[in-house]
Parts: sequence; C-alpha cells; structure tokens
Amino acid sequence: MKRFIGFIKKEFYHIFRDKRSLFILFGMPIAQILLFGFAITNEINNVDIAILDHSKDPTTKEIINKISASKHFSIQAFIESEADIEKAFKQGKIKAVLNFEKDFAQRLGKENSARVQIITDATDPNTANTISNYTNAILKNYQLELNKDIEVAYQIIPEVRMVYNPELKSVFMFVPGVMTIILMLVSAMMTSISIAREKELGTMEILLVSPLKPIQVIIGKVVPYIFLSIINAAVIVILSIFVFRVPVNGSLILLGLESILFIIASLSLGILISTAAKTQQTAMMISLMGLMLPTILLSGFIFPISSMPLPLQLISNIIPAKWFIVILKGIMLKGVGIAFLWKETLVLVAMTLFLIGLSAKKYKIRLE
Repeated sequence: MKRFIGFIKKEFYHIFRDKRSLFILFGMPIAQILLFGFAITNEINNVDIAILDHSKDPTTKEIINKISASKHFSIQAFIESEADIEKAFKQGKIKAVLNFEKDFAQRLGKENSARVQIITDATDPNTANTISNYTNAILKNYQLELNKDIEVAYQIIPEVRMVYNPELKSVFMFVPGVMTIILMLVSAMMTSISIAREKELGTMEILLVSPLKPIQVIIGKVVPYIFLSIINAAVIVILSIFVFRVPVNGSLILLGLESILFIIASLSLGILISTAAKTQQTAMMISLMGLMLPTILLSGFIFPISSMPLPLQLISNIIPAKWFIVILKGIMLKGVGIAFLWKETLVLVAMTLFLIGLSAKKYKIRLE
C-alpha cells in the first residue's frame, strides 16, 4: 500500500512540475467554456437587413419602425428595385430583404389584405429560417394590434409555455454540452499521454520491474487527474451559474457525483489510449481527433440524435458524452434526481468498469 501511495505522490509531483500540463489542465477549460458559451448560439441579434418599400406610406413606415426597434434586426439599407436585391445579397452583408408591395396601406384598407415578401439568404438555412420566424412574429403582432377591436365569432388561441427554458436561451442548451466536451477531452488527453510519456522518457522499465500490479499502475495514473478534473468541473459549474446564468435546479451533490463518474470514465478512456499508443504525439492525436468529432457530432450536443440515421443512432450509444449530457440537462434544467437518471448512470458505470478492465488487460499484455 505504501508503494502505491508513493506512486500516486510521484504522479502529483510530475504533474505540478510540468507547466504545460497545468496550463492545458486548468487554462484551456476556462478559455473553452467562455469561448463556446459566448460564441455558440442559435439566437440572432442585430442581423443586417434591407428594405424595399414600393408603397412608402404611413403603414409600411410603422411596420419598418417596429422591425427597427427589435433587437433582432438592424436595417442597413433601403433599396429601390428588385434588381438591387441580388446585388445586396452578393455583397454578403445583408441577410434578408423585406419587400412591401405597391399601395400597401390602400390594399390593407380596401381589401383587408396586403403582401410583404420576406427574402432571406439561405446559404445558412438555420439562420434564414430563424429570421423568417422572427419577422413573421413581428408582422403578426402588428396585425393583432390592428384587429384588437374586431370581434371574431370563433377563436383558437394557443397558449405556449416553454418549460425549463422559458426565455429560449441557447446557452442553456450549449453549456451542458460544452462542459461535457471539455471534461472528456481534457481528462482523456491528459491521461492518454501519461503511460506514453513513461515509454518515451525510458522510465517504463522501472514500472515493468516494480512490484505494482497493472491495475495499481493504472489507478495510480488516474487518481491525480481525478482530483484535478474535479476542480475543473467545479470551476466550469461556477462559471455556468454566475457568468451564463444557467440554473442548477437539482441536487448539487448528485451533480458532483455524476461529474466524478464521467471524469473517471473519461480518464479510463485516456488510459486505454495511452496503453496502446507508443508516443505522446500519437496518444494526443488519437485523443483529440478520435474523441472530439464523435463527442461533438454523436452526443446530441449540437444535432438531435433522433434526426440521425439509425446506424448513427446506434453508434451514439457507445459515446459516454451522450449519457452525461442527458444527466446534466436533467439535473441542471429539469431538477430531476437519480430516480429518473438511474439508467444513464448505470450505463456510465458499466462503461467505466469496462474501460478500466480493458486498460489493465492491455497493460498486462505489454508486461508479458
């Protein structure tokens, strides 16, 4: 036992002496959570649009003023003809054009209907769809103001309630995913180079002839990073709460325990990579390229898994990040407990035990 404790202390000393490792371990997660949290969003604000107003009457001016007053749009140009629309889009700055038909107010008064065409730059389909929805909402609100004194015999009035994220803040969706990616990549990357570093430095022979068992070497390599990654997780949660205002509606204790479980799973995956890789560079490339893309694309972080083809949905089940994102959103946003998250927790436990066992077996093969 004393040898094992001494081995763990040696790993701590080695980590603290390596300034680059400390920077990656503590500096990179903070930079990433701030960068991803502020930069990744599906909301639109101050989108540049242009107006083509054939009518130029008080009604169109009133609508234009409403659109201009919205935080979502910034009117950059008033164009004079349809021929200028394509030119405005080709310049790349204008994302949408509102085209009001001629005699807009007159048609609205006489025929009770008037047309406004919303033309969007669909090179980015999601942004174009969002612009269209926001513009339609402003026009519909103006229409309701015009008809507020008119009684309709039958009305169906939908009442929409957004549960868990009433303001539809995209940061509520992205922060749990970013937290998962950071813990996965940093934990796996740091441990993936641990055994590979021993090989490169020539100290692997000392471990091979030491009385420590393979499982003890692996656990000894993982334990220091568990404590350091827990500090990382705590910092990320604090930033999420106080910087991005993401609530934690569930138990902080459960959130901490689940985070520790995911950290151990990520570290175990890194150790597995480390036992297979011969150099630190190879281990780092595998951990970065081999984990980053599957974690981002197949975890449900950005793209809903239900919309993916069936083969990809099945592959996503072996991605630990998928299950941890479900747990994070359940605890932080929904406020649920272990009674609703036991299945995801058991999956992470099984993955962790499998990865640790496989790492020990692979390391043991190297001893023979």
